Amino acid sequence: MELTGSQIIAADCETVWKHLNDPDTLKASIPGCTEMTGNAGEGFEAVVRQKIGPVKATFRGQIALSNVVPGRSYTITGEGKGGVAGFARGGADVTLNPVPEGCELSYTVNARVGGKLAQLGNRLIQGFARKMADTFFENFRRQVEDGEGSGKADAGEDNATQEREKP
Repeated sequence: MELTGSQIIAADCETVWKHLNDPDTLKASIPGCTEMTGNAGEGFEAVVRQKIGPVKATFRGQIALSNVVPGRSYTITGEGKGGVAGFARGGADVTLNPVPEGCELSYTVNARVGGKLAQLGNRLIQGFARKMADTFFENFRRQVEDGEGSGKADAGEDNATQEREKP
């Protein structure tokens, strides 16, 4: 499953880039993230708690950066194992472009699940993946613009996000 979209962030692209590589910003932006350690060069380890339909799970996994073009783009990939619930794998190609309002962050997200999670049905998983992507990028925008570690954003606000789903 593939989702694409963009966010206009009221900050220069250099500031946005620094936040894209900061574990505290990433932790505050990832919905349900309770732990984040590591760094951009060596990769991150994270613990994320989520409820997907009737399945609650704690995912422990790794996040890595590749195809890095400093200040411009990278690919962020992650895989988490949630015990009997199964696994989740995903990634996003992220690109930054300066715009008059600040910086446009464009992304293409790919997600895949297995185990019990895969049995929930494609429609539920697609909706959940869309909500996770929306929430992450909205939280991220707020983290950069507010300069705070609050991480309290909801996926209901759409502020310059255009989501299109590709099969």
